[in-house]
Amino acid sequence: MKKILLILLVAFGGFANAQYVVNYKKVADTYFENKDYYAASTFYKKALKITGDSTQALLPYGGDRKSASDTKAIEDYEGSVYNLAESSRLYREFNEAEKYYGLAISFTNTRFRKALFYYGQSLRANKKFDLAIDAFQQFIQKNSGDPLVKDAQKEIESCKFAMEEMRFPRMVQVKKVPANVNGLGSNYAAVKLNNELYFTSSRPVFVGSKKDMVKTDAGTEVQVATKANPFINNIYSAKGDLTSGDIAVKKLDINFPKGTEIAAPAFTPDGNTVYFTVWKDKEKYAIYSSKKVSDKWSDPQPVGLQVNSKDFNSSQPFITSDGKFLLFSSDRTGGYGKFDLWYCAIRSDGSLGQAVNFGSTINTENDERAPYYNTLTKKLLFSTDGRTGFGGLDFFESEGDLVSWTTPKNLGYPFNSSKDDVYFTATDDRGTKGYISSDRESSCCLEIFEVKKEYLSIAGLLTDCKTKLPLAGASVTLSNAEGSQKVTTGNDGIYRFKIDSKRPIKLLFAKDNYFAVTKNYPYEELAKADTLIYKDYCLSPFKLGIPIALDNVYYEFNSAELTEPSKKVLDFLIPIMEDNPEMEIELGSHTDNIGTDEYNLDLSNRRAKSCTDYLESKGIAAARMTSKGYGESMPIAPNEIIVKRKKKDNPAGRAKNRRTEFKVTKK
Repeated sequence: MKKILLILLVAFGGFANAQYVVNYKKVADTYFENKDYYAASTFYKKALKITGDSTQALLPYGGDRKSASDTKAIEDYEGSVYNLAESSRLYREFNEAEKYYGLAISFTNTRFRKALFYYGQSLRANKKFDLAIDAFQQFIQKNSGDPLVKDAQKEIESCKFAMEEMRFPRMVQVKKVPANVNGLGSNYAAVKLNNELYFTSSRPVFVGSKKDMVKTDAGTEVQVATKANPFINNIYSAKGDLTSGDIAVKKLDINFPKGTEIAAPAFTPDGNTVYFTVWKDKEKYAIYSSKKVSDKWSDPQPVGLQVNSKDFNSSQPFITSDGKFLLFSSDRTGGYGKFDLWYCAIRSDGSLGQAVNFGSTINTENDERAPYYNTLTKKLLFSTDGRTGFGGLDFFESEGDLVSWTTPKNLGYPFNSSKDDVYFTATDDRGTKGYISSDRESSCCLEIFEVKKEYLSIAGLLTDCKTKLPLAGASVTLSNAEGSQKVTTGNDGIYRFKIDSKRPIKLLFAKDNYFAVTKNYPYEELAKADTLIYKDYCLSPFKLGIPIALDNVYYEFNSAELTEPSKKVLDFLIPIMEDNPEMEIELGSHTDNIGTDEYNLDLSNRRAKSCTDYLESKGIAAARMTSKGYGESMPIAPNEIIVKRKKKDNPAGRAKNRRTEFKVTKK
């Protein structure tokens, strides 16, 4: 393990004996219990006397515990380091979390046994996948009965998946939106309506101070004056060119009670109704809506009990482009895990039908978040941490009709990252361009990115090798490690595919009564291409049981031994046999009429057998081939000709009769 250094109190027992009015550890503990993790981390660092340069380390604790106060000091120290690591992780500062978990994994107190698991998570979030796998494997080995073992196994799968995916990035452009939109705090859930971008931001606003009561070691309470949380989520808009340095960002003018936070806007197709998530401190998330009347937004109203309840959370609304359905995420009862995806029909009067779960194909035992559905392509994009991915929330895609769905597919790198990726919205009809929210480049907070999917086309013309005419009705299958696509050629013989990464692929061309052909495209070839690879191919026809001559297969004189040039001719059959794995063939050998019938039959049998033996040596299964010698019994040209009523030797005819053929005996 890489040594982590830490600035430590020279005598951490000062926790017990310090003459401070306020005990920084107790302040930190109070913030930690109240889930204010940023404040907690700040005060844990004060307690541990960690300066701004937290990479400068010294004085690891050690030595014998000589007294109860020594034991208490070490317990306080270890607890503070662990809680500092926890606070850093929980406000998504994984670089800091990695450092402090890296120290906590050396603690012997079983109270901190989960440090190794979270150390692995922090390493994974920081793209240190090999080290993360090692940490998770150690955790499993040391904690075989812990419930987190299942999560550790999934994390290992995700790390391996991430390393493989990053070898073959998707053809996606990802560009961070300028700083005037991505200000301080979190910025996320962007949606474009006409020429205006609406988004959620927790950018700081002016607030007064607040008084927190914290107990001292003596048991008395003192006040700690801090600023109230200035990072309040609200909906903002920016109009025009986002790259303009003076673009105005303004808050959406909707009246909310003080202390209310709102996020994740979703508009009806006409832009006159907006839905959003609403919450207050220690209250459940709910979905509200507001209507535009004379260019002003009405007071927000909860959408109804079909969606909201004081007993569960409902959030992240999305309205389909036809205005007929509201999609959302909720931890309501009747789901498959924590937060599931649900939908409601929107009636003509704006009221909602009953909530319907998306089903087990989409929802997992973990969280599904922020749905987006394209009514044109029938594709659902959503984020989940319940499937193998890069870690955190990943984007997945499924195709369906709100009732049945295909198995969700991870959208790969760089659409996804090793941190959280959520809130896709489209800016074109087919969903190839849009916005996402991610903390991939941030130490704490979501930021808005523009994304644009690109594709590489694999296309060409398929013809009949004999007639040179376009071949209709042939199946062409493109496959790679992710799956396959299949098309059937039309009368023009054209095939065409679109792929979104340059992962190696294989094309299989097939048609009844034609030899199938396989063509491989390695990464090196795909990497050179820009947007199109166009190649023509042809298929050779055959008929069951009809011989096909193999020209220029020769043997040593009066022998069954193949010459070296003849082996190269037989190599022609190897790809045919490999590309047509169900096919069986017969290799037949023929002679001219020189020699006795018995001798020629024996010689031709041995020669045919030498052909199958050679192919078997090249990996073709013996069970798929038979050999047969025909001797001189099946000439295709006269061995002798009549010249002036006399028989005369015909060397040209005998040369044609000395041949090797193959024929398909089973398709």
